[in-house]
Amino acid sequence: MTFDNTSTKPSAPIDAVLVGAGGRGAHVYGAFAFENPDSINFTAVAEPDQARRDFFSNRHEIEPERRFDSWQALCAQPKLARAAINCTQDRTHLESTLALLRAGYDVLLEKPMATSAADCRMLVEESERLGRTLQVCHVLRYTPFFNTLYDIVHSGKLGEIVTIDHRENVSWWHMSHSFVRGDWGNEAASTPMILAKCCHDLDILVWTMGREVKRLSSFGSLSHYRAERAPHGAPLRCTDGCPAADECIWYAPRLYGAEPTQNWTVPLFFANRAFGNAAVPAEERMEILRTSQFGRCVFHCDNDVVDRQVINMEFDGGVTCTFTMHGHSDFEGRTMRWDGTKATLFGDFVEGRPHEFRLVRHGSTKVEVIRPEAGSSGHGGGDAGLMRDFVDALKSDALKSDALKSDALKSDALKGRETRSRTTARVSLASHLIAFAAEESRRSGQVVNL
Repeated sequence: MTFDNTSTKPSAPIDAVLVGAGGRGAHVYGAFAFENPDSINFTAVAEPDQARRDFFSNRHEIEPERRFDSWQALCAQPKLARAAINCTQDRTHLESTLALLRAGYDVLLEKPMATSAADCRMLVEESERLGRTLQVCHVLRYTPFFNTLYDIVHSGKLGEIVTIDHRENVSWWHMSHSFVRGDWGNEAASTPMILAKCCHDLDILVWTMGREVKRLSSFGSLSHYRAERAPHGAPLRCTDGCPAADECIWYAPRLYGAEPTQNWTVPLFFANRAFGNAAVPAEERMEILRTSQFGRCVFHCDNDVVDRQVINMEFDGGVTCTFTMHGHSDFEGRTMRWDGTKATLFGDFVEGRPHEFRLVRHGSTKVEVIRPEAGSSGHGGGDAGLMRDFVDALKSDALKSDALKSDALKSDALKGRETRSRTTARVSLASHLIAFAAEESRRSGQVVNL
């Protein structure tokens, strides 16, 4: 059965297809659908891994004929839903999203949009040409924390912003799991780390400032997770009898343990038949480590992305910003300092700690502590906020579909596909272009004018 776009009712849940049933797709957006059945309903899935495909399909009661082993097979069918959520790997974002847009779907796309500036622009232009909604999963915009930051900056309490210091502190275990052993460790197979990890942060800076970055310089390298740093006698895999097992913090059997205590360990278990079940027997876990990418020595992987990078930015109007990303932190999270002509604001968006701001007015020693409400979903509440916004945007389109027929609204609204969403693909493009410019500067050693 095909999807009839004219039958959509604004009060009904949005029907959607999931493309890529991995961690984000199955356990974030899938969970949102369970918790908000009036908002979104998954009616089809495309996923090459049969265990993942079956896990998601069974949970969402998807009919066998709507279970596809590739996005190509899905797009070859008549349109099956109003929307598509694209959670494929970075290198397939361009081709798969273009196919989904051209097949008639409005798309929510995992970040980063694509792996080159030209490809990102192509996605924006094609979505606008087709009149499709395309949003990028910049979830930080939807957190109470970063909305509070935006409100404080725009309230005038800090005065005129002079300079910003923003840090993306990637913990040593997250770095090793995702950007050394994991799917984002090799740039040829994924993207530069500054794009994959930090387009969130760059988006927040541009959004909060409300100004464009005019020029930047960047420095960074991979210096620690290299073969020459390996302990003497360390084998290619931790399970092959490493002489440094007792003292190495990255020793896989200990790091991944018999019982998971961190959400970040979940991807380890996606690779086996017990998908979705954290209670995998210890011996089965060891077998995974003997055969999967997660059992490799962190000094003997095919990783080549940086483990530290800084960007120096100048915004329109002269505001300066230093941005630091590194993978050697003792904690996971973002810390920041905003200096204005009237006050200084410190912020901590750190996992396992209260999210808070500390505002100190010039001429006073009193510290005003501001603690935004804690979000109930992942990314400090941003995951659920993003999904609500995407659904609301599509329902808003349906509500005003008749109004769009009037001459007064037709030109601008149809061209821009205006919705109530806080972000669109065109807005998200700015952060991606900054990341690509940073890579250009890092490699060339030159200042880049945007």
